[in-house]
Amino acid sequence: MVISDKIRKAINKQINAEMYSAYLYLAMAAHFETKNLLGAANWFKIQFKEENTHAMKFYEYVLERGGKVELADIEAPKSEWKSLQEAFAEVYAHELKVTGLINDLMKLAKSDNDYATESLLKWFVDEQIEEEANASIILNKLKMIKDSANGILMLDHELGERK
Repeated sequence: MVISDKIRKAINKQINAEMYSAYLYLAMAAHFETKNLLGAANWFKIQFKEENTHAMKFYEYVLERGGKVELADIEAPKSEWKSLQEAFAEVYAHELKVTGLINDLMKLAKSDNDYATESLLKWFVDEQIEEEANASIILNKLKMIKDSANGILMLDHELGERK
C-alpha cells in the first residue's frame, strides 16, 4: 500500500520537527561547551545524534511506503541559556511537545486505518517515554542542586558518562 498523502505530509512535518530537535540540542551542546561544561555538552551531542536518527527513521519510512520526502526550512534555535537548569527545563518542555506531535500522528494513522504507520509510531511512543523520563530526572537533580558549583560539576561529570 502506498502511503496516503495526508500521512506523508504529516510525517514530512515530523521530519522537520525532529531536525529542529537535533538543531536545538546541537545549539545547547555548543553553548555549554563554551561554558566548559563538557559533560553536558556531551549529553546534548548524543541527543543531537538521536534526533537525527529519529528524523532518518521517518525519512526512510516515507520512501519505503512509496512517498516523497519534502524537506522544509529548519527554524533556528536560540543559542544561549542562563543555566543548565534553564536548558533542561526547555529540554523537558520540548520533549513533552514532541510527545504531543507523535500522539497526533498516531491519531491520524488510526483515523486513516494506516496500520503500518501505527506500527512505526509505536516505537516513537515508547521512545518518548524514555526521552521525557531522562529529561525529568536531570531537571529534578538540577532543582535539588540549585546553584551549588560542586553539585553542577558532579552532575556535569555524570552527564559526560553518557555514551
